[in-house]
Parts: sequence; structure tokens; C-alpha cells
Amino acid sequence: MMRTDRPMAWGVVGKDKPTIALQWKNLNSIPIPGPDDVVIRNEYIGLNPVDWKMIRNWPENWNIGHAPGVDGAGTVLKLGENVKSLVPGQRVAYHQDLHRNGSFASHTVVDNRALLKVPDILPLVLAAALPCPLMTAWQAIEKVPRRAEADVLITGAGGMVGRFLVQLAAQRGYLVTAMASARHHKTLRQLGAETVIAWETNSSQSQFFAVFDTVNAQHAASMADLIEANGHLVCIQDRLETPPVPPFDKALSLHEVALNALFRVGTERQWAQFRQAGEELLTMVARENLLAPEPRIEPITALPEALEATTTRDRPLKTVIDVRYFANQE
Repeated sequence: MMRTDRPMAWGVVGKDKPTIALQWKNLNSIPIPGPDDVVIRNEYIGLNPVDWKMIRNWPENWNIGHAPGVDGAGTVLKLGENVKSLVPGQRVAYHQDLHRNGSFASHTVVDNRALLKVPDILPLVLAAALPCPLMTAWQAIEKVPRRAEADVLITGAGGMVGRFLVQLAAQRGYLVTAMASARHHKTLRQLGAETVIAWETNSSQSQFFAVFDTVNAQHAASMADLIEANGHLVCIQDRLETPPVPPFDKALSLHEVALNALFRVGTERQWAQFRQAGEELLTMVARENLLAPEPRIEPITALPEALEATTTRDRPLKTVIDVRYFANQE
């Protein structure tokens, strides 16, 4: 295994292909940043469910050979002319715009506003695992007003987003009930859940100020009976197209989470809040004030198979791809 600075990427070979149908290709040159962009030399790629979902759904603006991938971590290589807040060699993590070439590459061009400076005490391999699940959990918890000792329910709490949500909710003073498979119950109690319950809706007799659903729209709608009047339903997967209760009944507030929306309509103030929160959360992870599971690490040559594994029921909790070295390329 030799180090090479030859730019390379995994590209999708065709629409409706399975996630394993990625091809490793040489790029003509290192990308050139736009005025507000930064070129990142990736060291690690964090795999997320959105990666294979995007490949299978194939956005209209993706061309054949598009490089997927939303999460990555590495060092700053080149700066656009308008970028003043970063320097070459700086360690950063990012969540990429879904409409641009992504992190499945040796180099990625990213809007500077989306870059999170990584604390020196946080390994880049762990930083790469964090942006999508950590910032999704942050955006979800920000949807709901703070109310000390209010009861909240987090479904699918055994996943990455759910685990961060349990911790953030507990730290804000909520009384957390976590819904997850039995194998996660001990861990969720350690992370701050007051109560853990099985997947069956009727296993809880409580009424909740807020429900954070990480499953899908249908499951979120089924939670409506568990929410108190004037409560909150936060959908992290999918969105509710129609209200789950009659009008002027419980008067629920419905929320959707779309981390990538900032790239389309985010204001400078919102981007500043995103960066501040993200860097504070990364520091919390580094200091173990927020616990993140150790990811499984795979070599760059195993990316297609590792991505395909994330679509299965027995998938690892988190997989990170090592991009630093390339086999048989020199």
C-alpha cells in the first residue's frame, strides 16, 4: 500500500444499479475550488443510509460517474478566493451538498460554510463518522421548545441518530423514553434514557410532550396517540404529508428534518449557527461529554461492499472508509 496524491473517486456507473455498482476511476486533476469553496483532501469517509438511498433513487441532476457520499473528514488543500476563515492543512469534517460530487473520492470540493473545524484531540477517523447523524440529532432537538422534565420519546433509539438524540435530550433536562430493540436497552440507559421500551406502540402508557421518530412516516403517524395536547412530532425519516390527527383535536406541531436544506435556502446566520453547534458538539465528543460508538474501519478498496452492507438488517452501527492509501495505484 503506497501513498499517492493522484486524484481518484468512486463513481456510480448507471441509474438503478445496486450500491455495489461503483467504479474506481482516475480524475484528470485535483478539483479547482469556486470562490466560496474549499478543496478537501479526504482521509476518511463516513457511510450513511442516505448514501445508498440517493444512489438507488438517482437525482435528476446526477450524471453517470457522479461521486456519491455526504460525510467526510480530512485536511484543507485549496481555498477559494473569498475564503478567509480557513488555512491549508486545517483538519475539517463536513456534510456535503447532495447536488455536488461527494466524499467518495480522494478530493472533494465543499462550500466553506459547511466545514466544521475538528479539535486536535478528536481523531479524524471518528470525526468522519459524525456530521450526518450528529447534526441531524441536533437539528431535531432544536425543533422542540425546552421544557425541563418534559417526557419525550425517541424511536429507533439504538441507531446513531437515536443515540445522540437520547444524550442531547437528557442533557437538556427532558425525561427520555427510548424505543429500541432489547439488545440496545442497556446502552441506552447508560446514555441517559430514564425508560426503555420495546417496539410495540402499546408498550407505553405515557403521554409525551414530544416524539422523535427515526423510522419512517407511517411509524411516525402511529405515534400520534402517544403525544399530549399541543405536543410535538418530529419526523427524521420521511415527512408526514397529512396530519395524523383531525384538525383542532390535539393541535400537534409537526416537524420535518432536512439537514441538506441549508444548501438551498440557508441564511448566513443559520450557517453560522450550524458551524458553531457542530464544532461545539465535536468538542463534546472529543472530551467524551457526548459518547459516540467506535466505527468499523474498512479500506477504500472495500467501499462498494461496505456500502452494500449498510443496506442490510445486520449492518454495522457505523462504518468509516480509510481513504489515505490506495492499493496498487503506483
